[in-house]
Amino acid sequence: MNQPPAQQINIELGEKEAEGIYSNLAVISHSPAEFVIDFTRMVPGAPKTRVYARIIMTPQHAKSLLNALKDNITKYEQQFGEIRIFAEAAKDNRPMGFHPEQSADSGQNTTK
Repeated sequence: MNQPPAQQINIELGEKEAEGIYSNLAVISHSPAEFVIDFTRMVPGAPKTRVYARIIMTPQHAKSLLNALKDNITKYEQQFGEIRIFAEAAKDNRPMGFHPEQSADSGQNTTK
């Protein structure tokens, strides 16, 4: 069986994008046609934040992103050990970092 040759993609990374954006809070919502991920960050003592980046993708691309993240986390943990999720915060029952939290609107999850 003949397989087509693997396609190579040339990705350009601009100077501003190369700096990156730090995020410790993502708000994820969806409609039948798309997923929207808003990246923000919470700072201790600040009651308000803003969206620093918004990514909009199809459900198929969102699932591909999920699979790619799972694959990369598995490889990371094989090389560096298990990623522990804020054990101290869990002891104190304080939510920190990214975790799924169902909102009142069934179409929206907040990931902290």
